[in-house]
Amino acid sequence: MIVIGGGPGGYIAAIRAAQLGRSVACVEQWKSPAGKPKLGGTCLNVGCIPSKALLASSEEYENAVHHLSDHGVGVENVTLDLAKMIGRKEGIVEKITGGVEFLFRKNKITWLKGHGKFAGKAEGNIRVEVSGEGEAKTYTAKDVIVATGSKARHLPGVPVDNKIVSDNEGALSFDSAPKTLAVIGGGVIGLELGSVWRRLGADVTVLEMLPTFLATVDDSLAKEAAKQFKKQGLDIVLGVNIGEVKITDKGVSIAYTDDKGAAQTLNADRLIVSIGRVPNTDGLDLAAIGLQVDERGFIPVDEHCATSIANVYAIGDVVRGPMLAHKAEDEGVMVAEIIDGQKPHIDYNCIPWVIYTEPEIAWVGQTEQQLKASGRAIKTGQFPMSANGRAMGIGKTVGFVKMIADATTDELLGVHIISANASDLIAEAVVAMEFKAASEDIGIISHPHPSLSEVMREAALAVQKRALNM
Repeated sequence: MIVIGGGPGGYIAAIRAAQLGRSVACVEQWKSPAGKPKLGGTCLNVGCIPSKALLASSEEYENAVHHLSDHGVGVENVTLDLAKMIGRKEGIVEKITGGVEFLFRKNKITWLKGHGKFAGKAEGNIRVEVSGEGEAKTYTAKDVIVATGSKARHLPGVPVDNKIVSDNEGALSFDSAPKTLAVIGGGVIGLELGSVWRRLGADVTVLEMLPTFLATVDDSLAKEAAKQFKKQGLDIVLGVNIGEVKITDKGVSIAYTDDKGAAQTLNADRLIVSIGRVPNTDGLDLAAIGLQVDERGFIPVDEHCATSIANVYAIGDVVRGPMLAHKAEDEGVMVAEIIDGQKPHIDYNCIPWVIYTEPEIAWVGQTEQQLKASGRAIKTGQFPMSANGRAMGIGKTVGFVKMIADATTDELLGVHIISANASDLIAEAVVAMEFKAASEDIGIISHPHPSLSEVMREAALAVQKRALNM
């Protein structure tokens, strides 16, 4: 087997296939700024892992400056060593990408360093050409998995230099905290990166083109998130139409019209462009084996990630569905097991989403607005963090857990959380929904006291109108 791409989907697919006895090679061309070849793709190098490291470091800084005094801890003359903070982030990236290299060696996976593209078929096998490290070489395999991920979408006519105008990559490595920061795009990445630099001292304005905030999130969570972000100082402007973006002597100038059609100008020291991502299918030469992308640039696949070409699969950000690392991992495992003759399955409705802001936002299943639009009869339960003893103890009382169940059968249809540690709490809901649990099932099982997880139980009980601590 050959896997093209060494990000979360690709390297997990390679490892699972190797566990199942396959001879596996993985093609990856990523290099660090110093020119060192790296595994892990966008996620481990300039995405999920480094951004969460900076989010954690910036939160520690903000806690020291603003919140430790609430605990009776006096801290004076707090300083910010941004170079050390960035260095810590780079150290984590180095450790985790090095860990993937170790796993490749452990599982006897061959790492083909360079750019991979299709080179046709030969005697029932698929040919893949790898170039970039010396002379190009062609390899053949019975099965090929495309796992080349995605890249940041850029604004037409707005060059990204990752100094003044940055995408997610440049925004992780500023050499100083800007005094003013503009973010175009109020989605997951824009909110997370905007939160990092707000905590480190920037005045942040988020320009969102949609008329509603976090339109894919349950309405109740989106409203609470907007309220909390406003309190923190994030200025979120909705319904804008971006015009000319110009680099100036003082930074960057963004012309836009607001939701009333009035012309506005925003001047900032730096700009982060975060308007989504596009699949990495450039340079794959899909036509060499008779494949082509759809109108949005994705590789068409069936429910098992098989393309229209026998023995060629595609997973992760290059195919339909959410652009989430854990979704890519699940697909990588599924495809490796299908090739092995097993019959795995992914319930895409049970894939969780997380936004790592403060508070965190996490959900799985359907929103209340989706269920009402479909005509489904539902019942809901909600419980606030402010009534939880553990939340009080750690000083994280913002937010709530909301559960939605079928009005007749009580089957859980969606769980939505805005709180500290929502990324961890949501896992219980994923397990419950995978097992087609009822809200009652969560409500009757013991949860440790005191813990944030008790709010999950109380929200489940609230569906039955019998929350114990409200």
